[in-house]
Amino acid sequence: MGSLGALVKHPDDFYPLLKLKMASRHAERQIPSEPHWAFCFSMLHKVSRSFALVIQQLDTELKNAVCIFYLVLRALDTVEDDTSVATDIKVPILKEFYRHIYDPDWHFSCGTKNYKVLMDEFHHVSTAFLELEKGYQEAIEDITKRMGAGMAKFICKEVETVDDYDEYCHYVAGLVGLGLSKLFHACGTEDLAPDTLSNSMGLFLQKTNIIRDYLEDINEIPKSRMFWPRQIWGKYVSKLEDLKYKENSVKAVQCLNDMITNALIHVDDCLKYMSALRDPAIFRFCAIPQVMAIGTLALCYNNIEVFRGVVKMRRGLTAKVIDRTNTMADVYGAFYDFSCMLKAKVDKNDPSAQKMSSRLDSILKTCRDSGVLNERFIEVSLLIFMVDAVIFV
Repeated sequence: MGSLGALVKHPDDFYPLLKLKMASRHAERQIPSEPHWAFCFSMLHKVSRSFALVIQQLDTELKNAVCIFYLVLRALDTVEDDTSVATDIKVPILKEFYRHIYDPDWHFSCGTKNYKVLMDEFHHVSTAFLELEKGYQEAIEDITKRMGAGMAKFICKEVETVDDYDEYCHYVAGLVGLGLSKLFHACGTEDLAPDTLSNSMGLFLQKTNIIRDYLEDINEIPKSRMFWPRQIWGKYVSKLEDLKYKENSVKAVQCLNDMITNALIHVDDCLKYMSALRDPAIFRFCAIPQVMAIGTLALCYNNIEVFRGVVKMRRGLTAKVIDRTNTMADVYGAFYDFSCMLKAKVDKNDPSAQKMSSRLDSILKTCRDSGVLNERFIEVSLLIFMVDAVIFV
């Protein structure tokens, strides 16, 4: 529930943290009794507790489909992420993975810890997948096929240009956005969102993760994983790994700010996507990760600690975001607050400062033009949250 020291410093975190803890326990009690479904939802809690919590708000049919969709793509991602698997073995598996989800007898051992268990016991996921309605199965198969092909392409291809970066992020996350939109439409509660907006929802989250996880990825054993595009980092250093060295701190922060400026391209599309959602549960399911992403970028911007450890929002603030993201007014308010915080951190001498300021002005205008900022429940005091970063070295 967070350290005592953090609660003393932020006593207003207590109630949101308590609610989060109670909701998490409730979600754990909702695990189905059938062995294959029990495995799927138990595994979901192990590989992503926050996702497992938010998904519980969905109705049973959609919840089951989204759970399987997530686990299938998590398994696919586990194959891609395992740098110990030889390329000549990995690429065919990625390309054919969409076929394997129909075969309860298939499994491939890779990954570590809970991800290895997921791969070794993948027959449970396949069995549950085969019980979904055909419309859900077709959507999951389509996205898995396209994502696997895209991942295979980038196993043998470096991320050189910003276009490469966008293409890679489309394959590993934009397609998730497209798939979720298809699932929402298949359950009959939402119109089918335009692909461009669905894609941006995924790209914004993925780029945030890639930025935040620089040090973890660059230090990957036995081989580094590099997703930052050379077109950006090449303006600052000769090799991507040079950013982690203290003698390059100024250039590292400038490169980081450039990457965050690039990520903000997708915000307007994300706000359009969320504003069109009708179902409150689906809205919260989509909105909470987006608010967390803009908050994470606000914390990372101009922050050398991204190259020293893992930087993330404190748990109490995360609990507040989950508790208080209920309406589009809350979302506009959060994006407005975090954008104001970003704007206050921009150094006019930074190489990307002008472009960053322009993008932030656009986001702030969109939020003001919504006409609902005065209705929001997200606190303006979030603007001072940067002092509460949690850094693990």
